[in-house]
Amino acid sequence: MLRCLDLAELGKGSVSPNPLVGCVIVSNNKIVAEGYHKQYGGLHAEVNAINAVSNDKLLKDCTLYVNLEPCVHYGLTPPCTDLIIEKQIPRVVVGTKDPFSEVSGKGIEKMKKNGIEVVTGLLKEECLKLNRRFFTFHNKKRPYIILKWAQTMDGFIDIDRSEENYGEPTWITGDTALRLVHKIRSEEDAVMVGTNTAKKDNPSLTVRHWKGKNPLRVVIDKNLKLPEDLNLFKPAAATIIINTLSDFEKEFLSYIKIDFTEDIITQILNILFNRKVLSLIVEGGKELLESFIVRHLWDEAHIFIGNKFFFKGIHAPSFKGILSAEEVLDNDRLKIFINSV
Repeated sequence: MLRCLDLAELGKGSVSPNPLVGCVIVSNNKIVAEGYHKQYGGLHAEVNAINAVSNDKLLKDCTLYVNLEPCVHYGLTPPCTDLIIEKQIPRVVVGTKDPFSEVSGKGIEKMKKNGIEVVTGLLKEECLKLNRRFFTFHNKKRPYIILKWAQTMDGFIDIDRSEENYGEPTWITGDTALRLVHKIRSEEDAVMVGTNTAKKDNPSLTVRHWKGKNPLRVVIDKNLKLPEDLNLFKPAAATIIINTLSDFEKEFLSYIKIDFTEDIITQILNILFNRKVLSLIVEGGKELLESFIVRHLWDEAHIFIGNKFFFKGIHAPSFKGILSAEEVLDNDRLKIFINSV
């Protein structure tokens, strides 16, 4: 099953809104074939593994390992359970049940009804962690939310830039941290900023220092006053403009009207859920980050700490979380927290 998880990881950034799935086929305690879900709309892990077996006769005496329950419904591809049954694989070991309502135990039940021995729960926690975005999306009906910011050693995220003179953004961390940020962007579905960050920092929110896809960009522009020469309005990636005035499509831009007298965060998350966005990075600024924190609407916080001091300026958001990982990035550090609420 550990090999299944390693294989599944290879699909990061390519398979959403599908889950990460790896599959290993074992005969006489030896791996005879393996596969993983490589691309959304492409063959599933079980199919790729079965197709990799050199002799179909081997399958009648094999155990198939897969980190997520095989599908039982017709989507973009036929059900994997039907192929497993057709190939007469006698034993299947599943890491976790699929939370998707079209599956949700039905695949396991169908295999058992067809005489297949099914074992569930092997490395369950590890399997759940790998697909935490997929499980959050289906169980909580919202994207998996990652808060991200950079702060100085003394806890500031920016100098105090006035509206009259924004000035250039002050970089807090170095090149290694920047590459990691772009890697993370390439693996997640969407990235979001507020109006002030869009105006002051003029970010592109694309993947330029890593190989991978650009995430969907989401920006709040209540009264549609952001200048159209900003990087966010360049056709590098699909972009959603959340506003209070109008709904319309313009090339790669989607202007979506919401009610700003109601909870805007919940409305935005519902929009992203309906667009099958499994994960969202919230990159700032402070006001937007805190609007997620006070609602307990976050799953991870990625805090990059630069080796410098501002002594004054805009304080980093305060929050409570459990430190789950820490990494040294040249002169900088990354701390990853998970939400315990």
